[in-house]
Amino acid sequence: MTHKYDFLVIGSGIAGMSFALKVAAHGKVAIVTKNQLEDTNTFHAQGGIATVSQALDNFDKHIADTCIAGAGLCDREVVEKVVSQAPQQIKELVDWGVNFDKNEEGDFDLHKEGGHSESRILHHKDSTGAEIQTSLIRAVKKHPSIDIFDYHFAIEILTQHHLGEIVTRTTPNIECYGAFVLNQKTNEIDKFLSRVTMMATGGIGSIYQTTTNPLVATGDGVAMVARAKGIIKDMEFVQFHPTAFFHPHERPSFLITEALRGYGGILRTMDGVDFMKRYDERESLAPRDIVARAIDSEMKHRGDDHVYLDITHKNAEETKNSFPAIYKKCLSHGVDITKDYIPVAPAAHYSCGGIEVNLDAQSSIHRLYANGECACTGLHGANRLASNSLIEAVVYADAAAKHALKVFKAFDFEENIPAWNAEGTTLPEEMVLITQTEKEVAQIMSSYVGIVRSNLRLQRALSRLNILFRETENLFNQSVVSRDICELRNIIKVSYEVIKHAMQRKESRGLHYNIDYPANSNPIKQTKE
Repeated sequence: MTHKYDFLVIGSGIAGMSFALKVAAHGKVAIVTKNQLEDTNTFHAQGGIATVSQALDNFDKHIADTCIAGAGLCDREVVEKVVSQAPQQIKELVDWGVNFDKNEEGDFDLHKEGGHSESRILHHKDSTGAEIQTSLIRAVKKHPSIDIFDYHFAIEILTQHHLGEIVTRTTPNIECYGAFVLNQKTNEIDKFLSRVTMMATGGIGSIYQTTTNPLVATGDGVAMVARAKGIIKDMEFVQFHPTAFFHPHERPSFLITEALRGYGGILRTMDGVDFMKRYDERESLAPRDIVARAIDSEMKHRGDDHVYLDITHKNAEETKNSFPAIYKKCLSHGVDITKDYIPVAPAAHYSCGGIEVNLDAQSSIHRLYANGECACTGLHGANRLASNSLIEAVVYADAAAKHALKVFKAFDFEENIPAWNAEGTTLPEEMVLITQTEKEVAQIMSSYVGIVRSNLRLQRALSRLNILFRETENLFNQSVVSRDICELRNIIKVSYEVIKHAMQRKESRGLHYNIDYPANSNPIKQTKE
């Protein structure tokens, strides 16, 4: 089956849906999502969304905090764009029905998180992402020009390659004509033709054993664009959230929001010692890269598999009221956060790299935009400042919409794309080949390409991954297309991009810490208490 839409949006988080809502008045929009609309990283975001909204704060402070966290690699022009446009985009979110918490005076109730010099985090209790997601879903479902295709998995984007041309990384003017999409309800592969396409597929957390991302975060957008010869940037900068609830048999890991540290939470070793003062003057409110490496260092030094986060000194009723979801989740595992320390350990959380885009969210592939976690705008540099990702998504959705609306009518549908060719393929005989390979990839990435790396570890990871790549490509070419085999291909491709970019960076910076280059930037250094 062939579908034709002015705008094809792949992904249903804040990045994709806010773009869809901004362009829908001017053309027909298709939102393609591989599960239901709410199965996104956005939905699981707890902390909030950063913006300047009170008298003590200003744009210059937010810009400075972002650049400091980014370890010198933030694109200043991008940072200024996001920070200065954030208040207007917050207003649009509110207009779409998002309900941010307010204080008794009727002003936004603002949290403070690690790396921020002022309180500037808007939130809805400790489930801000869920509030944003459900509000956007309501708005999208009501819009007459938006069609939703749930349980549809985008396999690859359509380019000149599908017209029989040889496309390489040096090919000028690669164009995107839409995507091949697997209808998981019928097992048929549909052709979605579009004037422009928005890639908004979210993160890559599933390439690691331990992640806070939902397991749909398999890096699909990055993998698709990389295979289509688009430019991928900064994949070495994978942010591990310092505080995920430690439960060895639970995947994904439940996120313990940074707002708990802003609230007054103290990180302690398993014998109760407050250790962050040995690593950074900001102690438990240091940026995430520093805190994650500090926890990793303590765990390895002591042989422990987790540390603790302590908020028992805070008012119990205030804690339960401010963080109801966390309180309920921890209690389900026998931990009363008002009385007990919370067991936490770092988990893969966010990719600062992705599909390289310009200020209008355009990728290197013509007619293809990218937004959200799958995109690399230059905002985050080597380390994302807490709660900057959601605001980045709505600012860049706005930029992409404004640009796309100027040009989309000039693009024709590419009618000559042939249908998907499944000749010579069969159903895979053993599902274990896929599931076991996924486990192997996650083990490789967690063991060798985690919080702390080395040249030897990276080379070993690459050698192991090359074997799995060849096996998987052979299986893919022989098998009927399924979501499982496609996700596995994407996981391997994205893992390769992370390893390749990590090997190319001959320094330690931000989220990328290589023990073979300890003097080049900002390694963790302990000082005596």
